Amino acid sequence: MEGVAGVLEDLLAVVSGSEQDTGWSGWGGGDEMVAELRGHLARLRVGDASGLPALRRLFAPTGALQEVALSSGWGGRYLELARRFDAAC
Repeated sequence: MEGVAGVLEDLLAVVSGSEQDTGWSGWGGGDEMVAELRGHLARLRVGDASGLPALRRLFAPTGALQEVALSSGWGGRYLELARRFDAAC
């Protein structure tokens, strides 16, 4: 779970630092997205892996995170994070 937690920490550093276009993601805005990701990270830090299926959906090709990344200008960074996430899972 440490590898997945590390990916989420890096992802949060990207999305917390600037405005995010969440229009096609299902999130009501960047704050909602950050809150969900922080919740997943908090659960992982206490050994709760119950959110992994939801995280897999978020990181899936054409999933919510890819949509936000592409429309917000960090698509290349997303691909690196997604690759790391897949390897950690």
